[in-house]
Amino acid sequence: MFLLGIVGFILVRKKVLLPEGVSGLSSFLIGVTFPALIFWQLVTKFNFNLYPDWWIFPLASLVVTAVGLVTGFLFSLSEKDTQLRREFVGLVGFQNAGYLPLTLFSWIAPREYRDILLIYLFLFLLGFNLVIWSWGVYFLSARKLKHFSLASLFSPPVVAILAGLVFVSLKLNAFVPMFILSPIELLGNCSFPLAVVVVGATLAELVAHRPEGHKPFKKRIIAKLILAKLIVLPALGLLLVSFFRLPPLLGLLIIIELAVPSANSLAVIARKYSEEEKIISQGIFISHLMSLVTLPVFLVLFNWVSSVR
Repeated sequence: MFLLGIVGFILVRKKVLLPEGVSGLSSFLIGVTFPALIFWQLVTKFNFNLYPDWWIFPLASLVVTAVGLVTGFLFSLSEKDTQLRREFVGLVGFQNAGYLPLTLFSWIAPREYRDILLIYLFLFLLGFNLVIWSWGVYFLSARKLKHFSLASLFSPPVVAILAGLVFVSLKLNAFVPMFILSPIELLGNCSFPLAVVVVGATLAELVAHRPEGHKPFKKRIIAKLILAKLIVLPALGLLLVSFFRLPPLLGLLIIIELAVPSANSLAVIARKYSEEEKIISQGIFISHLMSLVTLPVFLVLFNWVSSVR
């Protein structure tokens, strides 16, 4: 995963991949391959009888987000700058919920569990995406957002999730021929490497295109971010999983969602809706860099906790 991310990062730094190219790759991932993967997985692998408690996962995403936001709020109490506090809370509360877990599940989970974990992830993202693109935008824009479009909630991945659930509930998936499902599957499988390449390219853009009036690296606030986001939250996740004796696959989903770095989409929200961006770029970049160490550590700890139980 690191090497794939480096590919995207170097392509941007060497100007082989221009900003328009990064935007195009991101749009292709968000609008085509990722929704294709979601739709294919749901119509071919999902069944309401097999997943009677499917509604738990959108609910779990709300709980995970709430825990992150509260943690971010508590760690930001000493900060006087209102906009900086908002960005800090957003960086702690909203994680890279889709791309990194998607690739991790595809590469570290045993084959017999991969499809189950992907279904869990897509149902989890239904709640997460609705929150970050509604309340998250409102919060980070400091309530200065004049026009909010309901259509913005229905991003292509959300539409793909809803469409897949509708197809399964109405049993329409049985009528979709293989000559349609096969290319959808091929497109969807592109998401696994492409997601990490796009993350690397996006991080390179964050470094290359700093906002005007950019201030020096804020060591103290970024250190607090790393502590809250990459250490405290996954540690709370381990306690939660152990105390409630959650099933291993559900526990793995929660640990990964609490241990992954800050959401790349926060940079998009900040650029589009916020008058000033103070630590979002720094926070996203450093949290991704530090997660190369912290994420494997907490996966090992989760594995140990699961084996002890």
